Amino acid sequence: MLQRARHAEIMRRVRLAGATSVRELAAQFGVSPSTIRRDLRALDRDGTLRRVRGGALADAEPHAEPRGEPPGEPAASGADADEEAVAARAAALVGDGDVVLLDVGTATTRLARHLRGRPVTVVTSSVAVLDVLRGDPAVEMLLLGGMLRRARHSLVGVLTEQALRQVSADHVFLSAGGVRPDGRVTDSARAEVPLKRAMMAAAGQVVLLVDRHRFPGTGPLRVCGPDEVDIVVTNDGADEATLRALGAAGARVLLT
Repeated sequence: MLQRARHAEIMRRVRLAGATSVRELAAQFGVSPSTIRRDLRALDRDGTLRRVRGGALADAEPHAEPRGEPPGEPAASGADADEEAVAARAAALVGDGDVVLLDVGTATTRLARHLRGRPVTVVTSSVAVLDVLRGDPAVEMLLLGGMLRRARHSLVGVLTEQALRQVSADHVFLSAGGVRPDGRVTDSARAEVPLKRAMMAAAGQVVLLVDRHRFPGTGPLRVCGPDEVDIVVTNDGADEATLRALGAAGARVLLT
């Protein structure tokens, strides 16, 4: 992948996920960590993201979307194959007529694409998910209110949390920055973590979508413990000790 295209894809990932690590990006693009560090330094100088130790944050407000890709439409590439497989497997858990809560993130945006044409109700704080499903007459959309966080294409804040108290969903599909070796789920986005927990409280089943590169992943903030997750959807090759910890806590692990 050419440097310019790689920079655009890095920014797309950071904007949707809020944070990413050098290790994750190097694995996804098939380049060395030193190459990714140079990319992040260049993007930091441009003011399009904030480089931090081990990765980058989407604290800077972008002026425009990367050219050639509308918001919420993840690019199909070899680097995204693991996440795409996770999204497809998760979609199979949804039955016709179900009410589904979708978290913010690239994995849940991909999942939304697999729900096109399905007679389901989707509740979300993700503008990216809205962009994917807004034209689909088969899907009933319920967009949670709140303050627009442009860097994440999401709605956050007290209004979003209050709206979630009125929701009763069959499943919530959560994204995360990483899963620690003891099974703890973590993230980096301070504004999103309270919403993740509110979504969990509003759903009968908690499903965590994490590709194998998120073991251990990133995120200093605790989202939940392994005993609060019902199903984990990830790839074959994810850290086996962590998967055993999740299973021992009662989570059902589905591998793609």
